[in-house]
Amino acid sequence: MSKAGPIVILTGAGISAESGLGTFRDVGGLWSRYDWRDLATPEGFARDPGFVLDFYNWRRERVRAAEPNAAHRALARLQAGWPDPVTLVTQNVDDLHERAGSAEVIHMHGTHLTALCAACGHRWPAPDVMRPADPCPACARGAARPDVVWFGETPYHLDRIGAALEEAAVFVSIGTSGTVYPAAGFAAAARAAGARTIELNLEPSENAALFDTAHHGKASDVVPAWVDTLLSAP
Repeated sequence: MSKAGPIVILTGAGISAESGLGTFRDVGGLWSRYDWRDLATPEGFARDPGFVLDFYNWRRERVRAAEPNAAHRALARLQAGWPDPVTLVTQNVDDLHERAGSAEVIHMHGTHLTALCAACGHRWPAPDVMRPADPCPACARGAARPDVVWFGETPYHLDRIGAALEEAAVFVSIGTSGTVYPAAGFAAAARAAGARTIELNLEPSENAALFDTAHHGKASDVVPAWVDTLLSAP
């Protein structure tokens, strides 16, 4: 592949698994141990906000203790070395891409590291421990919640992502199951716009048939190898 054209990359939980952050849908993943209806829905938060915030406090602690791995660093290297735009979209709510050196990461599912006021929509840096009565810095109401997209809520930045997919020469899906929409539809949208599609995943995803090329294995192996090949191409 020649060095030409915009690239859109979608990353999922699989890219951060080797940094110690568990996936959600795999065997042993978080949703096999916890009920997502209690922890990842507005209804669950309304029933027991303290329980939900305790879970996210634990997750935030894990995120802050984790370190970027070779796959995160390889994508930062690609962004720095590719002559055209490389749009990095993540379903992950950690900041490992940023800490690896990537710029302007689109967090379509939000992030553990900010708090959101359910009353007025203001965002602020999340403290180590969030409590249901924490006042919003903007409106002073006690309506703090994690700034993450729960089931039944609309992901962030879809217009921006859609515009990038329309312009992409290459779409790459890394470490995602291909089961959660709208992200699961990005490969089809990119193909319809004329992009070449590539999957880098531990194993074939649910929508594997939508990819022109696939490389399977650990993200810390397959992602750096793919980036090296791309950057060394004439």
